[in-house]
Amino acid sequence: MKTKSLLAILLAGSVVMTGCNSADDAKKDDSKTKTQETTKDASSTADLQKEVDAYRDFALDQLDKFTTETEKFVAAVKDGDINKAKEIYPTARMYYERSEPIAESFGDLDPRIDARLADLKDEGKGAEDWTGYHKIEYGLWEKNTTKGYEKVADQLLADAKELRGRVETADVTPDLMITGAVDLLNEVSTSKITGEEEIYSHTDLYDFKANVEGAEKIFTILEDKLKEKDADLAKNLADKFKAVNDLLAKYETKDGGYVSYTELTKDDTKTLSEAVNQLGEPLSQMGVVVE
Repeated sequence: MKTKSLLAILLAGSVVMTGCNSADDAKKDDSKTKTQETTKDASSTADLQKEVDAYRDFALDQLDKFTTETEKFVAAVKDGDINKAKEIYPTARMYYERSEPIAESFGDLDPRIDARLADLKDEGKGAEDWTGYHKIEYGLWEKNTTKGYEKVADQLLADAKELRGRVETADVTPDLMITGAVDLLNEVSTSKITGEEEIYSHTDLYDFKANVEGAEKIFTILEDKLKEKDADLAKNLADKFKAVNDLLAKYETKDGGYVSYTELTKDDTKTLSEAVNQLGEPLSQMGVVVE
């Protein structure tokens, strides 16, 4: 009995040791894979450091202008100048929309600045939790007033300034740029095409244009490197961006703005959606620059 027990113990110990060795090997393999991925990411960033720096400068410039225009917007709201606030609203927001790949990386600030009431309801929150540009949009276009929105305006400006400060230390990578470009187009083709973004002001085309410009900026920054990897893809993207911009130009006003989204027919929005989708597909292939 003792011999059998000893043998069982030895066999069990062997199984445990084998299991431990297997687990250790798995951990080593996993660690090796992560190290290789980290090395690859670092290498990609190093190879595209010039482009990463260019995009960071672009985003900082856009958010500088966003902060400046938000200051003007907030001043108009607090002065009770409804017409001035309505004039500034869509153009100020364009700076934000162009830089969303970075702005949205700050998960606490983006909702405070840019959330729609519907977004909050989806999270089980209500109007009392609502802040930012879209809350003031509601006051301006639905209530035709700025009264009662002064504190919201003050918070909006504080959040815009905080965002600008925090972007200085944002981790900008080629992956963020490429994913961000695709996400900007996806926003247009999924949610914004329905008119739900600017549900009160109907200034959706300003957002469309800014999202396209934000994605196109990333493309132009990476274009030379993309041509080295896939010249046909680069040309296809340039053509597709032109097609979308040409469509949007049809809805420009004489003062450089855009018509109300309510003026577009179902055929208009369908044509826009198709053009954006045709751009989004090749844009998603832009990751070839980091391979």
